[in-house]
Amino acid sequence: MKKLKIADGIHLLTMNVEDMLFEGIWEIANGVTLNSYIVQGEKTAIIDGVIGWDGVPETLYRSLAEIGVDPQKIDYLVVNHMEPDHSGWMANFRKIKDDFTVICREKAAKLVSSFYGETGIRIMKEGDTLDLGKGKVLSFHPVPNVHWPDTMYTYERSTGTLFSCDMFGAFGRMGEHCFDDELTPEEVAFFEAEGIRYYSNVMATFTTSLRKAIEKAKTLEIKTIAPGHGPVYRQNPQKIIDDYSRFSRYAEGAGKNEVTILWGSMYGMTAKAVAHVEAVLQRKGVKYNKLEMPLAGDSEVVAAVFKAAGIIIAAPTYEYKLFPPVAAALDELGRKRITGKLAFRFGSYGWSGGAEKELKEIMERNNMKWEFIESVEFEGAPKKEDLMKVEAGVLQLIEKMKEKVVE
Repeated sequence: MKKLKIADGIHLLTMNVEDMLFEGIWEIANGVTLNSYIVQGEKTAIIDGVIGWDGVPETLYRSLAEIGVDPQKIDYLVVNHMEPDHSGWMANFRKIKDDFTVICREKAAKLVSSFYGETGIRIMKEGDTLDLGKGKVLSFHPVPNVHWPDTMYTYERSTGTLFSCDMFGAFGRMGEHCFDDELTPEEVAFFEAEGIRYYSNVMATFTTSLRKAIEKAKTLEIKTIAPGHGPVYRQNPQKIIDDYSRFSRYAEGAGKNEVTILWGSMYGMTAKAVAHVEAVLQRKGVKYNKLEMPLAGDSEVVAAVFKAAGIIIAAPTYEYKLFPPVAAALDELGRKRITGKLAFRFGSYGWSGGAEKELKEIMERNNMKWEFIESVEFEGAPKKEDLMKVEAGVLQLIEKMKEKVVE
């Protein structure tokens, strides 16, 4: 666990977690950080918590002692969000000290009680404050459905620090550099990519609520953004605000100037056309992501489709329907409310078609509102004329993508 000073009286405790499925679903190949914050005035508050304190009170004693904090003098546990990666440490903290107050929203209070049996709870509403003394005043600002209904921002006035919980966070482990002004260009690119994957995997369903949270952040005089996952933004907090604004547009059809090919092939017939499409994209100098189903994981698929301005669905008919692994991936994209994408679909069929019918059913069922170039289907292996039709569809997609690109 790292212990870093953010400002006078404010410290970051952070640790990397790997080899887990985030929310029990999402692969985090590059790990994720869990961030907790200590705010000290005359009284002391912990904002969110690091589940990786191993359940061992002595570990917490040692970590806090290294930054000059006496655990027996911690008065408040601020729970911005009840998801256990932010609150699961609470029961272990009670082994250290049993006279503290939990600070949270009303919607979180029931969960604090049902998850951990806590009763010493103080409920905060919009604009309520907690004066810790020595100029440290915390105010509380609900941001519901980011991405749980109980979430709130905590804001420290004297330093302009916004403790934003899951908002403005990212996947990805942190090395030596934990602040935005320390990151190398490669690390900046890494955390943007991990931010896109985090937003698309965890937040995209709640894009409307996230936009409201972005607007609420703009009403505060922010000098530092301290999220629950990922780097702390102390030099240019506006960057991560702008990034999240852009990500919210990706959720509704915009994207980077690149194509994602979501494909599967039973016996190699559709794969032949995919190879031709790759040659076309390379010839035109278009960046692309190629994800074969069912080999690609859900996390990668959702992120790659989310960030691209153009989508190519290459999938055959299977038992009168769309190739099942591709159909399942599209359904997941629908669950994540990734809407308005520009797409082109082609695929092989044998004794009968049917893939196109199910594709339309998936789009309608999930209200995805994707815009499609006219699909191309071919019997068996693609002939020269079939490949020409596929190429024409790809070229049309590339041209129309220009309307969707937001870098």
